Amino acid sequence: MALHAACAAGRGLPSSSSSPRAGGRPGSVAFAAPLRTRAVQTKAVLSSDGAPGMSNSPHVVCFGELLIDFVPTVNGVSLAEAPAFKKAPGGAPANVAVGIARLGGSSAFIGKVGDDEFGYMLADILKQNNVNTQGLIFDAHARTALAFVTLRSDGEREFMFYRNPSADMLLEEKELELDLIRKAKIFHHGSISLITEPCKTAHIAAAKAARDAGVLVSYDPNLRLPLWSSAEDARHGILSIWETADVIKISEEEVSFLTNGEDPYDDAVVKKLIHSNLKLLLVTEGPDGCRYYSKDFSGRVGGLKVTAVDTTGAGDAFVAGVLSQLATDFSLLQDEGRLRDALKFANVCGALTVTGRGAIPALPTRQQVLDSLTSVVA
Repeated sequence: MALHAACAAGRGLPSSSSSPRAGGRPGSVAFAAPLRTRAVQTKAVLSSDGAPGMSNSPHVVCFGELLIDFVPTVNGVSLAEAPAFKKAPGGAPANVAVGIARLGGSSAFIGKVGDDEFGYMLADILKQNNVNTQGLIFDAHARTALAFVTLRSDGEREFMFYRNPSADMLLEEKELELDLIRKAKIFHHGSISLITEPCKTAHIAAAKAARDAGVLVSYDPNLRLPLWSSAEDARHGILSIWETADVIKISEEEVSFLTNGEDPYDDAVVKKLIHSNLKLLLVTEGPDGCRYYSKDFSGRVGGLKVTAVDTTGAGDAFVAGVLSQLATDFSLLQDEGRLRDALKFANVCGALTVTGRGAIPALPTRQQVLDSLTSVVA
């Protein structure tokens, strides 16, 4: 079916206030978590068995959108035909943050949600998964973003977004927790927060703070065409920060999109996307695994064959798998053998995620990944 964005069609959830929304909405009120008694704590904790909990200085800081995915309870139907929807927490950068924490890593999320039931539900979910929420902001006048996701019979997705605007679009530079970014080992971001102001300016400022502090910058464009005004704007926006990233993950479809329809399986085409300072370019190929490209080596790592129920979050799980290992040892970038092992691990993360509905609910634990690694094709 055709894809439609609610923001493009002028549809969206009603605001809880009549305050104006345009031009950065000067009448808006925003505040940092926690505010209510059920809001999120950000202190580092240890569980009873000594395992790490939330960290005040997380290794990986993820910036961007946090939202609710509504996924049909059955596959292969349109939104209108779906008998019911299951709500699931999502948003690519948030998925990565939770994925890293669930794998035993240390992560934080920076972004904005609405001061509404969904916003607090999402904050609680981050807390439950040991994600640092020091940088999570609540907006008193904008709603938490929603995405309705249709699942075709093959498990692939089509999207309809409700952002008119949603709270994630309204994060401002002055609201950033820059110290959180500067103390991290890795800063991970996407492209959706580049679409509109004021979040675009906040996004650029956050990435600059990371680079200036010597933090490794990870980038997954996470192309969602319905959110952009045109394909050309999407291509330009995604590439506008391309050369600031140290590690980039893209899908085969995104290779084709960014190269104006060229063959994504041609290494010569992929290598056009490698910039001079790039340390690692990763191209995911769904069940077939991934390809990797660096200045010194390149290759392919096979994936784990599973029955796909919902592919939402598979790429985010893969990124979480890569970054969770890279955060503990940057030398993986120079050692092809160990990098291949890391990518096998990441491929399994992605594969296990597609066996359940929704992104965050389906993200695997480290032990689940280790138990499945023996089935990966070399």
